[in-house]
Amino acid sequence: MNLERAMIYNRIDLHQNVRLPAEWERQSGILLALPHKLTDWNYMLDEVLYCYRHIIASIIEDEPVLLVVDDINEAKSKLAGLDLNRIIFHSIGTNDTWTRDYGPIPLMVDGKPELCDFLFNAWGMKFAADKDNLVTSLLADNGAFTCPIRNHRNFVLEGGSIESDGNGTLLTTSNCLLSPNRNGAFHKSDIEVFLKSALGVENIIWLNHGALSGDDTDGHIDTLARFVPNDRIAYVASDDAADFHYEELKLMERELASFTNKDGKHYELVKLPLPDPVFDENGERLPATYANFLIMNHQVLVPTYSQPKKDEIAMDIIRQLFPERKVVGIDCSPLIKQHGSLHCSTMQLPENALKL
Repeated sequence: MNLERAMIYNRIDLHQNVRLPAEWERQSGILLALPHKLTDWNYMLDEVLYCYRHIIASIIEDEPVLLVVDDINEAKSKLAGLDLNRIIFHSIGTNDTWTRDYGPIPLMVDGKPELCDFLFNAWGMKFAADKDNLVTSLLADNGAFTCPIRNHRNFVLEGGSIESDGNGTLLTTSNCLLSPNRNGAFHKSDIEVFLKSALGVENIIWLNHGALSGDDTDGHIDTLARFVPNDRIAYVASDDAADFHYEELKLMERELASFTNKDGKHYELVKLPLPDPVFDENGERLPATYANFLIMNHQVLVPTYSQPKKDEIAMDIIRQLFPERKVVGIDCSPLIKQHGSLHCSTMQLPENALKL
């Protein structure tokens, strides 16, 4: 695939000013999908719904929630006691709840919001995705958005696999974006051409190291390293040489130190602790990470894992990164049991994109 074909297939207009915003830019709301009995959460539904209530209650203090549910009346019953006027319900079938990866990816086009609908195949065809893959288009059909939708459903892309500094640089991992079960027909150079044309980025930096045990996304960047304001990257690191992740995260740190923005300036690195190991009932280590935080207009929601010392250290660091925002910890111990966390379960919508 060359640039010309990418432009024609995706109806990309080179005369438009297309920009991939940073997460800390103004938002109109947050998209979530509520766990229900037909998902993998069925065996622990009450536990995970308690977590979702906490997430939603925290979000609606700041922004509206666009909530995908299996049954609206049942969902309202589960969320009784919250301000339901701050929640916009849409009944749409889902396989799972990780809206970060199948929800729309926001763009700014000539200064106005648009949303991109990419193909979702459940992290390289690992799980069923027939319903999740349709959520963005069905939300659009239901009138949930006030801005145009760009159809990029010829290309697999998950929101958790990319990070934007809002100024033309995209950070991703080669292990994920070059996975043969995603866009295996394309070479790395093809993928770069496509991403630059579709998302308006100028500089793509590829992370070749860094992985967390139990991560079934092939190394989503939002579990490892995150852009934060003022040309900084917050990243996870281990200080325990005996930890399985120690060497790989050290290699990742060295890579991050070599990266520059589109103007050739190195990013300032800010180290986040790696949580103490969290295991499932079979003894498998789970991909717990503090990098999976959600940035909102006036808050940053940070996943915690019932580890008071580490949790507070991580939150203190994030408070310093976002001094003008309230930092709120959310116990995501239930979410990590299905190998995801807070950022994975949410997707921000840019200002003036959500129909209120």
